[in-house]
Amino acid sequence: MTLGEKIRYLREVEGALRGLGREMRQQEIVEAIRQEMGKSISQAYLSQIERGARPHLTNSSRMLLAHFFKVHPGYLVDDPEGFANELISNVGVQEDRLDLWLINGAERFRRDGEVSHALLEVARHEDSRACLILLGAILETPKLAERLLQLLKPEVSERRQKAGKSGKNGRPWL
Repeated sequence: MTLGEKIRYLREVEGALRGLGREMRQQEIVEAIRQEMGKSISQAYLSQIERGARPHLTNSSRMLLAHFFKVHPGYLVDDPEGFANELISNVGVQEDRLDLWLINGAERFRRDGEVSHALLEVARHEDSRACLILLGAILETPKLAERLLQLLKPEVSERRQKAGKSGKNGRPWL
């Protein structure tokens, strides 16, 4: 994947994470960096990077974009010719796909703010796969989910109890 492709991908992910339902435009990235980080990068520079006219970033630009997009600075380089991370390990690719799946799910459930927020939080976590594995382990432990919800989100637990919500198979849930 080229540096330009990576920047376009990150704009798409960032737009989804911010609830835009579309990729962030280059100018929106420029403005967000200025507002959130107090630094500047030009839209023309981003355009040159994405078109391949600038195949390399300056160190300061790499660090700025890496910090803004919350990626490792080493990610912001062209992959070597013939490089395919699937051949070495497909965990990174799976993690990206999992994050996009979570973001899409958050968009589909945008009317349920709590579920949408939870899916986005998992997608934003540096190891979303581990978060889902942890959730599975929590659900395998009898009554642990109920106890954690009561402790961490008592307002949600109370609402569900008052509504008499049941889980699958009609069993009481939270």
